[in-house]
Formats: sequence, structure tokens, C-alpha cells
Amino acid sequence: MIENQQEIHSSHPEKPGWEREVIEQLAFAAITEQRRTRRWGIFFKALLFAYLLVLSIMVVYPRYGGEIAGSGKDHTAVVDVVGKIIEGEDANAKTIIEGLRNAVEDEHTKGIILHLNTPGGSPVQAAYVYEEIRQIKKDHPELPIYAVVSDICASGGYYIASAADKIFVNQASIVGSIGVIMNGFGFVDTMNKLGIKRRLLTSGAHKAMLDPFSPVKEDEFRHMQKLLDEVHQQFIAAVRQGRGRRLQETPEMFSGLVWTGAESVRLGLADGFGNDEYVAREIIGEENRVNFTPQKRLLDRLAGTLGAVFAQRFSSMVQGISLQ
Repeated sequence: MIENQQEIHSSHPEKPGWEREVIEQLAFAAITEQRRTRRWGIFFKALLFAYLLVLSIMVVYPRYGGEIAGSGKDHTAVVDVVGKIIEGEDANAKTIIEGLRNAVEDEHTKGIILHLNTPGGSPVQAAYVYEEIRQIKKDHPELPIYAVVSDICASGGYYIASAADKIFVNQASIVGSIGVIMNGFGFVDTMNKLGIKRRLLTSGAHKAMLDPFSPVKEDEFRHMQKLLDEVHQQFIAAVRQGRGRRLQETPEMFSGLVWTGAESVRLGLADGFGNDEYVAREIIGEENRVNFTPQKRLLDRLAGTLGAVFAQRFSSMVQGISLQ
């Protein structure tokens, strides 16, 4: 502010009434600063209020969505398997199994739809869900479980779907990819061209197996290929167990290829065409659907949103501070 006063004085040394102009500008600057401080005070108070409000809501409603199942009416239960099937993601064995068990425990559930739209993921996570479905069918043989595919049901997604009583697809759905993959990169030639030497110390002959900066060892390559083949055979066995004689096996069926929904029906990989609404109404016989997919806690959702808002406002504030 002193600098501004000096600049104004130097630029108007002989202008009449310049002192009054400087005082007015200083007053306006002070008012602007007060308004800015007041706005930030209001913002942080509102943020605190929203946080306390969310905490209060969570005491009464511990979950948001998913478990609004106590309607007291007969229904078709829906459990989503959407996205990559990986631990820590929305589509993981723990979440899917929790949804299945909640659906089974509800006495008004007349059937379960597994809604699948997934490219696959972890064979371990998929196997957990597969075994859970098999156990539910054993314990509750009267409760039908149907897999309904929207856009894609590949790899680990099909692993899960094969445990269902029937699989329904759209003619244009992508189905299959019954295979196992492991990928990586090799930088050995690039390092040689750049004159870079790899210094690697291990305790254990194969501790650095398939290190991308070291040449591939033939015995390690064979070992990993054997491992992948073993997991692949587990996948194939699960599909054969789930689908049984419906499969019209071909040499390419377990090669990792994918097919359209129409072709998957011809190959016995799927049973028919239909979406969630059709299966609930025409196959299960209960059009009313309730989604049992466990949802993130409301606090987690809003915390993420509030965090993003706070970061944005804080960033805007910091951008106004600089050293000239």
C-alpha cells in the first residue's frame, strides 16, 4: 500500500487533491480486503457445518444406496459386477459377495441377477465369487441366480458368470477371453545402446525373476509359463463345471478369443438374450428390482467431494500469492 501511495504521488506530483485520492484508494483497498476475509470465513464455517451435518446423517443412515432393501415386498435382487475385478476397486470379491449374501438373507428375494459389465481382472477375486455362487446354489437350490451381460463380460467376468444358472447377453455384447495374461517390458537393448550397466543384488537365485532391466532367463520363463498354464486350466475347469454340456467346445474356445453375444449363444457360452428388466419380469417372474450392491459410505463420497472443493479454493487462494 505504501508503494501504491508513492507511485500515485510521483505520477501526480502537482495534481490538486491527490492526497484525498490516495486516502480513498486506501479505504477501498481495506474494504476489499475485509470482504475477502469475510468470504473465506463464511466458506470455512460452511465447510465445518457440512462436515458436522454429514457426520450426523451417518449416525442415522450408515449406508447410502444398495441396502435400501427392507421394502417388505417381493423383488428380484441385483448385484453389480462393473469395472475391473480387483481388490480395492468397486468390483472386488468382498463387495460382490457381501451383496450376494445380503440378497440371499432377504426373505423377499425371489431371484438374483448378477449384472456384469467388466473386462475381467484378478483370477483370485473371480474365483472367490465363483465359489460363493456355487455355495449359494448348493445351500439354496430354490433361489435362481442369473448372469446378465451388458457391454462386456470377459476373462474374470466370464469366470464369475459361468457359475450362474444361466447367462443372458445382448446380441452385440462381448463375451469370452478365457485365458490368462501376464505382461511387462524389457529394456536390456536400450540400456546397452545408452551404455547403462545394471547393478542388481539379490539373496535367492530367482528373487529378481523377470526383472525388466536384465536378460530373460530361460528357466524362469518356463516357470512363469507353467504358472500361467496352471491358472488357465483352473479357469477352463471352472467354466466346464459351470456350463456343463451346454458348451459347444472348439479349439479356439479357451484360447483367449472373444465373441459377440449372438455367437456366444451359438457356442453355448451364453443361454439367451435379455437385459435386467427382461430377466426379472419374464424369467424370475418378479419385475420389482432391488439393488443389493454395497455402496461406498455417504461420508466417503462427500468427503471426496468436499476435499476436491477445498483443494480448488485453496489453490485459487495460493495462486494470488507470489514473490515479484
